[in-house]
Amino acid sequence: MRRTKLRNQDLKKIGYYEIPLLKLAGKIANKLIGQKQSSKEELLPLLQDLLDHPDNYTEPPFDVLAQKVKEHQPANDLKRQNEAQYELKPEPLSYPVFGKEKIETGALKQMDTAMQLPISLAGALMPDAHQGYGLPIGGVLATQHDRVIPYAVGVDIACRMCLSVFELEADYLSKKRNHLKNLLLKNTCFGTGKGFEKPMHDDLFDKPVWRETKVIRDLKRKAIQQIGSSGTGNHFVEWGTIDILEDNSELGLPKGQYLALLSHSGSRGFGANIAGHYTNIAMEKTKLPKHARHLAWLDLNTQEGQEYWIGMHLAGEYASANHHHIHQKMAQSLETQPLKMIENHHNFAWREQLADGTEVIVHRKGATPAHENEWGIIPGSMTAPGYLVQGKGKAEAVFSASHGAGRQLSRNQAKKTLDEDDVQRVLKQNGVTLIGGDLDEAPMAYKNIDEVMQMQQALVKVVGKFTPAIVRMADKEKWMGRGKGRRNEKTGDISFNET
Repeated sequence: MRRTKLRNQDLKKIGYYEIPLLKLAGKIANKLIGQKQSSKEELLPLLQDLLDHPDNYTEPPFDVLAQKVKEHQPANDLKRQNEAQYELKPEPLSYPVFGKEKIETGALKQMDTAMQLPISLAGALMPDAHQGYGLPIGGVLATQHDRVIPYAVGVDIACRMCLSVFELEADYLSKKRNHLKNLLLKNTCFGTGKGFEKPMHDDLFDKPVWRETKVIRDLKRKAIQQIGSSGTGNHFVEWGTIDILEDNSELGLPKGQYLALLSHSGSRGFGANIAGHYTNIAMEKTKLPKHARHLAWLDLNTQEGQEYWIGMHLAGEYASANHHHIHQKMAQSLETQPLKMIENHHNFAWREQLADGTEVIVHRKGATPAHENEWGIIPGSMTAPGYLVQGKGKAEAVFSASHGAGRQLSRNQAKKTLDEDDVQRVLKQNGVTLIGGDLDEAPMAYKNIDEVMQMQQALVKVVGKFTPAIVRMADKEKWMGRGKGRRNEKTGDISFNET
């Protein structure tokens, strides 16, 4: 890990202009770097978030800096505003909102801001939407064909779903429940900075693209160590049953109930570092007003833009490989192969066309691609069903659907208001065995998935219904700070928990 110190110039680039803020931020950051608790690359996104959300940072050592930020906010914000080089459109472009009555005001405001960008051409908000950073989770944004917004893709680049359907009777789950639980413990690995001691080899690492940029080269070792593992937050691997509701020639599975494995994970530390590095560059190159600053874009005609595009696509391949390792290990343990495997990204940017033929970059941050007949997986919660769907190709939704049920309680709200006994009661009522997990992922923290599916009937057709039974998630972790860029004291990795 590099131990390069933070300089005043680095802090000014991310919005620290007042001298007291510069001095204190530099002192805290460089002490952590010197003690080998963190790195410059990891601290920059955390310090950016603290500047915009000081109330989220209530624990040492960042609580003192957060208080100082609040004291100097008016003067510092004025200097930041004067740095803006792009103005937003006076009014946002119109866009459809699916399930508006269930979407919080903060998410709607964030989407309005995104639709005021001078490069925005179309957008939509999915029924699972909730407030995030930059573009809301559940937001879909189409921009000019040569402009990409790293934060509209998200920190966990190419976070995705993967479903394996096995030719085993559904009652195998009840007969072999302990065996399947042990397979989850044996074949999965969760947590910030975690990985396998002896990860499986993957041909992906033999590709020349790993030599394309310095950022990618520097992250290859981390990527190899973490292949086949999963992060924190709402990432999971779970056994359950899937009901195929009717014969489907495209799916190739007759109507019936099957044993199934469902996973949700992304590009791990590799993708998070790609996102953080190029977000910093975008915010340096593209100065926007304070409330829009996380929507800074990169020009794909520049070296930085091309480097991000290459890194994003590699993160997509890497995220897919992570899932394949998990599913391959499970299949080998079962001594069988899946009848069908289906997967899809939901934090990515694609080159596409609008209905009128306009070439665009479509950012889907926590949204599932739903072109006509395109396969997708929309999970609920640890006790709620998930759905195998086919897209209906609705142009007004920018060919998208939700990526899940969506949160109705923030992580902090869930931890403050929910009770572990209530969670255990709900798990028992639904016959679900949980390994790991925390209150912020409790079923009650999420919207009703069936209501969400009702709100997007025009966007997708339901083909199958997955019912979870044995769920594996990350164990509780001790965090330093409570904001988006929370740092694990032991590993020094950043966990954004944004998907």
